Amino acid sequence: MSLVGCHVSVSGGVEKAPERAVEFGCETMQIFTANQRQWTPKPITDEQAKLYKENLEKSGIKTVVSHNSYLTNLGGFEEEKVQKSIKQFEDELIRCDRLGIQYLVFHPGSHLGKGVDFCLHKIAENIDLVLQKLDNVNVTLLLENTAGQGTNVGFDFDHLRKIMDYSENSNKFGVCFDTCHGFQAGYDIRTKDAYDKTFKKFDDTIGLDLLKTFHFNDAKFDLGMHKDRHHNLGYGFIGLEPFQWLVQDDRFENVPMILETPNGDEKWVEELDMLKKSRNK
Repeated sequence: MSLVGCHVSVSGGVEKAPERAVEFGCETMQIFTANQRQWTPKPITDEQAKLYKENLEKSGIKTVVSHNSYLTNLGGFEEEKVQKSIKQFEDELIRCDRLGIQYLVFHPGSHLGKGVDFCLHKIAENIDLVLQKLDNVNVTLLLENTAGQGTNVGFDFDHLRKIMDYSENSNKFGVCFDTCHGFQAGYDIRTKDAYDKTFKKFDDTIGLDLLKTFHFNDAKFDLGMHKDRHHNLGYGFIGLEPFQWLVQDDRFENVPMILETPNGDEKWVEELDMLKKSRNK
């Protein structure tokens, strides 16, 4: 059975997230372990880590996903920013490991005019530098597919495959498939035929065994427009039916399916309820 959940606020402390997730009706959740818009956020205290683990155990939440900072660009070329990105990524992995978080989702990076292959190599190289220091950290790195806006890489399945292949730590990787991003990059899932073709392409290029998490988002713009604008399920250009197929797809049993749709708390409760009912039909 698939696991459904949403991105949960850590306002007031990371230890408060599991209880919030339960209130939404989550079976899985995604969090930021720290302020995603600061290079050096406050560290998690011993007491916070202890309370978080206790509250998580009480919650029954099965899998937790952390989303990395939006500031990080491991594929850039400006040395100061690259070093800050490496340090931020290292700190995030340490926080995830300390909290027992299984998956870290991150946007691959942007080439900023240097070209796609330069960027893919640079991402793999910088991740390897981090993992050389943190070889005992038990966190799977999930490359998130992108919409392809600006100079972002990762909108083509082949980009994600190449980052893994270029890395000396390919066994540490998996993928987070964002439905809006994939749709904006040209991967259609609106008909059963298109859905089957997209996931066959993913399987042929990357392997479905490496698809570890979904971000569930409808899209405010039509197919292939490279605009990263999320919409509520069934209100955008993707429509509701593909999300029903996803929660019913036996290939994605126990795979976290995380809502990142707009309009917040009340809407997430409604969408999670709808997904559960669709799954259990």
